[in-house]
This record gives sequence, C-alpha cells and structure tokens, in this order.
Amino acid sequence: MENDVMDVSTLTLNNGVPMPRLGYGLFLTPPQDAAELVSEALRAGYRLIDTAAAYGNERGVGEAIRHSGLDRSEIFIETKVWISDFGYDETLHAFDKSATKLGVDPIDLLLLHQALPSHFDRTIDAYHALERLLDEGLVRAIGVSNFMAEHLDRLLAETSIVPAVNQLELPPYFHQAELRAKGEQLGIVSQGWSPIGGVINYEDTAFSSPLEDPVILDIADAHAKNPAQVVSRWHLQTGRSVIPKSTKPERIAQNFDVFDFKLTDVDITRIDALAASALRSCRQLSRATACGSSWRAAPSRPVQRGIDAARDLGSSNRPCRSRRQAAPRGQLVARWRRSCSRRL
Repeated sequence: MENDVMDVSTLTLNNGVPMPRLGYGLFLTPPQDAAELVSEALRAGYRLIDTAAAYGNERGVGEAIRHSGLDRSEIFIETKVWISDFGYDETLHAFDKSATKLGVDPIDLLLLHQALPSHFDRTIDAYHALERLLDEGLVRAIGVSNFMAEHLDRLLAETSIVPAVNQLELPPYFHQAELRAKGEQLGIVSQGWSPIGGVINYEDTAFSSPLEDPVILDIADAHAKNPAQVVSRWHLQTGRSVIPKSTKPERIAQNFDVFDFKLTDVDITRIDALAASALRSCRQLSRATACGSSWRAAPSRPVQRGIDAARDLGSSNRPCRSRRQAAPRGQLVARWRRSCSRRL
C-alpha cells in the first residue's frame, strides 16, 4: 500500500476487539453455494464473513473456514439471532445452534437480527443473553442489526453493554446519516448491508442504480476503478464497515480491491449528496404516483416461525421504491409494505 493511501482495512470496536472493515456478506446466498463462495472470498483476501441463522447458510460458512488452511484467529465471523429465537433462554439456545453449525469457538460478533417492537421485552431478554455470552467468553463482541434510534434508546435504558455494531442498510441513496451519527456518539460502528446499492432501485427516476449514477461513474473514471469499488471506498473512508455480496468470483475479487486508492474530499462530498437528491426525487415520485415499497428476505427454515412477528418491524425509514421492481431471487418469507407518504 502506498504511503499516501489511507489505511482503512481495520477498525477497533468499543470493547477493544479489532475487526476488518470490509467483509463478505451472505444475504440471499443459497445454503448449497455458501461453502464455495466463502472459499472464493477468503482466497480473494476477505477476513470478515457475515452470515445469520435466518440465511440458512451457517454450515457452509463453517465448512469453508475449516478447509481454508487459514488459522482461526485470522478470520472474523459474525452471525445473527433471528426474532423467532428472541427471549433469554431461546437466544442462548439459538447461539448453541449457530455455534454448532459454524463449528467455531468463539464467535467473533453476535447480533440481534432486528428489533421486535411489539414485544420489546423479548428483544431486551435476547440482548441480556448476548451479554451473558460475552461475559462467558463465548463471543468476542455483541451488537444489533436494523435498529432505529428509538430501538437503541430503549435497549440502552435496560441493558449494561453498548452494542459494538449496528448493521444497517446503507446504499449511497439511503445512508441514514442521522442514525449513523447517533451510533458514532455512542461508540457503535455502523456496518452496511447492501452497501453498493443492489437491493435499492428507483424506477422512473434518475436514480435507477448507484452503479449507473453519473456522479459515481465520473469518480470511478477519475480513479480508474469500477463504480462498486468507488462506493465501497467511500464507505470505508467515512468510517463505516461494509459487507458487499456477490456470487460471481470476479466481482468478489473486485469488491475487495479497494485499498490501493483514495477518494478526495470533493469525491466524498459529491457521493454524500446523492442521498438528499434521491430523497427529493422519491418525494416527487410519491406525490405523482403514490408509489409503495417492499422488502423481501431470503428463505430459511429457521424463520418460518417468525413470519408473523417479522411483519411488525417498526419504522424502517426506507426510501421509496417502485412496486414494479423485481424481488430478489428466492422464495418470499416476509414482506413489508409502506407508502412513501407515511415515511416522508
């Protein structure tokens, strides 16, 4: 790495545990493909692997790690407890299941997959279980995922350990600046899922895809990088951790090749401004078409018992998305629909 290129490869969590900033995500990855793809990611240089009980691919992650030839200490593994397993004893049991499937000891980072607002007492009990696991050394750090500001406030009022990480949806058009700032004040690292923007699509607007955005294309051309690399570098330079996902070996490698260049302050300001522009466009589209939004999650046996509870996620503050957008591959196990007018 050249001396004038900022080192954004690692960060330190609020309990002193080091964590790679850039990881490989397994959201919507079929279980039968997980081992091969994680092996590909490890060969490319990734040392943080993100999975979840709800993804159904923890066994494949563990298999790839065992056959990687890498020392266990070289790989940072994070997984998540699904809402159907919230509750003190239930969460401890969920940890046992995940640890068995992964075949690792300890798990580096264990997260609550999302808040359960209608039964927040179960969310609190689940987090108390995470605190116990941390105290016993069975996990190295604990945190949350998809928690909004009000969820963090309620959690911190009834628990003793500040989450190390809040994993959030953070594409360029929706990078949740206020929520990230709150996390920074509390010492919570924001980790972005869908950091490049593949899950978000704005049909009938100028914001069809961040990877086709003229601003990002212009910056990519200036640095001789592709748009995905520019977006990942933007996240890393501005303090976030990211876990991009791809199933194509060449893109897995490209998404990791972000440590040999540095964005300028002007580059960062231009990308930062895209979220406000997208929000204005969404509001205009909302008034014109009353568009709705939906989010669809990956199929998995463990989440079947949580389908009903999953509909009660509280406010997600997601940007507007056209109804005509195709769903991600896989069977539908949960769906959230909200109108732009309710959220904007």
